[in-house]
Amino acid sequence: MSALLNPDDRPDEEAVPMGADLSLETDISPEPVLPEAVRQRITVLAAAALPGLPADEMPVPLRRVARFAPNRRARLGGRDIAAQLVADPLFRQRIGVRIVADAGDLGAAVTSGVAPAAADPVEVAALAYLARPEGWRELIGAAGDAVRAEADSAAVAAQVRAAEQRAARAEHDRAVARVEADKLRDELARVREELGQVREEARSAAKALREAQAAQKRAADLHATEKGRAARATLDHEAELRRLRSRLADAEAAAATGKQAAKDARAVDDARLWLLLETIGQAASGLRRELALGPADKLPADFVAETSADKPGAPERSRARAQDTDDPGRLDQLLALPRAHLIVDGYNVTKRGFADMSLEQQRKRLITGLGGIAAQTGDEITAVFDGAERVHGLPPAPRGVRVLFSRKGTTADELIRQLVRAEPPGRPVVVVSSDREVADGVRRHGAYPMGADSLLRRLARS
Repeated sequence: MSALLNPDDRPDEEAVPMGADLSLETDISPEPVLPEAVRQRITVLAAAALPGLPADEMPVPLRRVARFAPNRRARLGGRDIAAQLVADPLFRQRIGVRIVADAGDLGAAVTSGVAPAAADPVEVAALAYLARPEGWRELIGAAGDAVRAEADSAAVAAQVRAAEQRAARAEHDRAVARVEADKLRDELARVREELGQVREEARSAAKALREAQAAQKRAADLHATEKGRAARATLDHEAELRRLRSRLADAEAAAATGKQAAKDARAVDDARLWLLLETIGQAASGLRRELALGPADKLPADFVAETSADKPGAPERSRARAQDTDDPGRLDQLLALPRAHLIVDGYNVTKRGFADMSLEQQRKRLITGLGGIAAQTGDEITAVFDGAERVHGLPPAPRGVRVLFSRKGTTADELIRQLVRAEPPGRPVVVVSSDREVADGVRRHGAYPMGADSLLRRLARS
């Protein structure tokens, strides 16, 4: 739009007012410098009226612009429209006639050289430029003055708002400063109070130090006295030690004599014990034949499992055989006992050895390891887990391993104690758990408690 009314680009022809005879009138006065808002408004009005011109009255360069969409015509073809308005007075007159007619009463007033007081000065200036009535330059000048006055008023209003904002910020800063000053005064009072307390504590500490030094001196004097007594007591103790050594030598001689007598007595007791065990064994064999007892289809732990625990899958009909994992020494000795039953506190062991795995992976790894121990020892093995969360899709347990979950309202510790109480007196029952309460409870019922680390080492060895 800068090409519009640029003195360097204006044509030699005179701008002709609406209805004038272009062949008779000319105006050699230079084009006025328009405000930016007026130039933009002239382009928008011309772009909107451009499609209404007949094709033969439209300049060739603008025929392509007339086909643009309305919202793109002024933006993309504004430069070409401005150039034609300056270079082609006839085109300006034709387009101006249509624009002034579309403006209605405002266009008629501007054509007569009158600018209504309530009209937009930018709109008046744009119509005056296109219609070129008598005094149109004055109308454009008045519009420029009005636009500049509005701009000045807006600038003054902006400065006033900025000043008000700065005043508000200053007042806010003063309020914040007052609050901070009050806080600092309170902090100073608190620090002074703490300083007084520290001074009082320092005086108390100095007094306590003097008392401690006095007590230390008394203790040193007492130590010297006791040191003399200890020296005398040491001499007495050495004399007593020599006397006791003499008595010890006599006792050792008597012990050697008693040891040989005990060895002979033990040989007699061993013979008696062998005879007793042989008699008991033969009596048990006779009683088994007399009662015709066969192998039991269910073990005591199976009855506890049916009444007090939830199994992850369908119960196995085959006889459960146990598998164990324990410390290489003590655990192996216990598992070697006949008909031993190994009960494992599941999560107590897995969370101690496989804490970095998920609960599902912990259970799978423990049960798989117990299956290997069951295959090696042939013992009965029961793995007990807390059943606070129902477990679905657990793979079947290996042969010889019974997997139980405590029911709602009970814990794995309670289920373990029920399993131990269900066993007959005399059967070797081994419970693996690092829970001291569990270990103490099963020990009172005759079971052998073992720590979780012993089972983990036994599993690592397998």
